Parts: sequence; C-alpha cells; structure tokens
Amino acid sequence: MNILIINATLSFFATLLLHELGHYFAARMCDVPIKQAGLGWGPKLYGVRLSNVDCNVRLLPVGAYVQMDMLALQRRPLMQQLFVLGAGIGVNLVLAGLAWGSLFGALNLALAIGNLIPFYQLDGWKSGMVILRRMFGRPSPLVEWILTLGGGAIALAVLIRAVLNF
Repeated sequence: MNILIINATLSFFATLLLHELGHYFAARMCDVPIKQAGLGWGPKLYGVRLSNVDCNVRLLPVGAYVQMDMLALQRRPLMQQLFVLGAGIGVNLVLAGLAWGSLFGALNLALAIGNLIPFYQLDGWKSGMVILRRMFGRPSPLVEWILTLGGGAIALAVLIRAVLNF
C-alpha cells in the first residue's frame, strides 16, 4: 500500500512537471520569455532564480505552472502561440503512449485530455481564446464569455459523468 501511494505521488508530480517543461521549452524555442515557474499553489515555501526565471515551490502540492510574458506570446505568429500552449499536452500524450498500461501513463493521458477541455485557464481555453481573437481580429467579450461559460459547462458535465461512473 505504501509503495502504491509513493508511486502515485511521484507519478503525479512528474506528470505535472513534465507537462510544464513542455510549455517551458516550447516558449524558449519561440523566444517567449519565461517570468516564473512553480510547483503547487498558494503561498511560496521556497524560491530560487535560475536563468532569469523565478522558480517556486508553493504550499499546496496540487498543480504546476509556467508564467510567460503574455504580450510577447501574443506577438508571435498564431502557429507558434498554439505550439507553446499545446506543448504540455503534446508531452503528456507522448508520455502516455510510452508508458501505456501504467499509472504514469494513465495520469499523463488524463492530464492531456483534461487540458483539452476549454475550462478557464487550462490550455484548451487559452488556445480557444487565441483562435477566437485571431478570427475576430480583436478581443470579443461576448464570444470569450460564451467560450468560458461553455467550457465550464463541459468541464462540469465531464466531472458529473466521472462521478456517476464510480
């Protein structure tokens, strides 16, 4: 039982870290500056500056992030923006395939699929915003709210379906 908990915990953190490293390296390839990277949410427990990036470990050990210079990202061509935003999902899909049949593979697949949902601040939502703004040539608050609320409804439906299947 202890081995399973350790495996699940390490696999979860590795999945999050590798997802964010996908964004990090894609942003670097597209000359998008990285401001901050971290593991967890909430108050900062530990921080260090590496290669002009503030790296933090936060109190709540759920989630990870790479904070980019969003203005620099928005100035990149559409395909580069989508490449940077989708790189984490791409890493998770590759790892899911390589580790198929294992807990690590399942966690990577779950994170990739979850990030495709256009739920607020997830990769699918950010990509949707980029595409909509390009289609309309400017931000459109009505369309962006529809995407945000629609993504929330999709995420809620997926959650309800998952809970009802247990």
